[in-house]
Amino acid sequence: MTDLRIEGLTKAYGPDATVLDGLDLTVPGGSLAAVLGPSGCGKTTLLRIIAGFLRADAGTVAVGGRVLTGPGAHVPPERRRIGIVPQEGALFPHLSVARNVAFGVTDRAARRRRTEEMLELVGLAGYGGRMPHELSGGQQQRVALARALAPEPALVLLDEPFNALDSALRTGLRADVRAALRALGATALLVTHDQQEALSVADLVAVVHDGRVAQCGSPQDVYTRPANPWLAGFVGDAVLLPGTAGNGTATTALGTVKVRTTGETPHRGTVVLRPEQLRLTEPGDTIPGGTVTDVRYYGHDAMITITVDGLDEPVDIRVAGHVTLRPGDRTGIHITGQATFHQR
Repeated sequence: MTDLRIEGLTKAYGPDATVLDGLDLTVPGGSLAAVLGPSGCGKTTLLRIIAGFLRADAGTVAVGGRVLTGPGAHVPPERRRIGIVPQEGALFPHLSVARNVAFGVTDRAARRRRTEEMLELVGLAGYGGRMPHELSGGQQQRVALARALAPEPALVLLDEPFNALDSALRTGLRADVRAALRALGATALLVTHDQQEALSVADLVAVVHDGRVAQCGSPQDVYTRPANPWLAGFVGDAVLLPGTAGNGTATTALGTVKVRTTGETPHRGTVVLRPEQLRLTEPGDTIPGGTVTDVRYYGHDAMITITVDGLDEPVDIRVAGHVTLRPGDRTGIHITGQATFHQR
């Protein structure tokens, strides 16, 4: 297994256009890491530098201890042993599926065996004789993955490979790609702007903001312990409440809630909760509550927006199953679990 280490990576496209600003990231060998961030945050630039298509202004990129990019070093793309799965497959239209997969395998004696192994791994055994135009979008992406894995690369880069697929196909293919990478013990980096995709697929999530990694950790840590209020709102839905915290609790307009990290001295800041941490209760004189302003039903759950007494901004509450509340109804609110607190 080979790890990926990026240190101090910097890239600017002009004096006022710094895209990467000293970015650091480590991906352990055999892990699938997702680089998540808004449009324009530098995800694509990062991917192109790792692949060798673009030169960095400063910093290093090393895979398995081998420096690919660094001071006085720039290994060309074809010598980096990096496989790439682009957004829409980008298969060679004039080559069969088998010849597409075998394209990067230099050992001619092992080419056929390796091609068959990879097609079986991605669930396309027996498809070698077909042409790309005879495949569905999902099948083309599977072939692209097989082609990237066939030369036994040190690292696999996935550049938003599920974007062009419909939601049902996208979910299944994500799981299959994850299983294929794990079966080979491959180290991989998935670039995406889809929060659900990053959380559900990756072993490690790195959120990029302003040219740096704002937070990197397991999907659960990034979701439940966001490093700041911006990140909380970007990675999923968030409820941000002004509050005063001290001695492990915070006081808010929705009552007292346990928080993870505070000192003994009370101080003002922002309490971060997730919508599923709020529960609906019967309204009462001593129970915090408000008025329902919107109900959005998704089948498996629903999001209810409530204007809360004493708060300037409405809050969202996620509930499972059937919803009986309607706009205009009054309801009480109860907080469950722990919150994250960020001091002002």
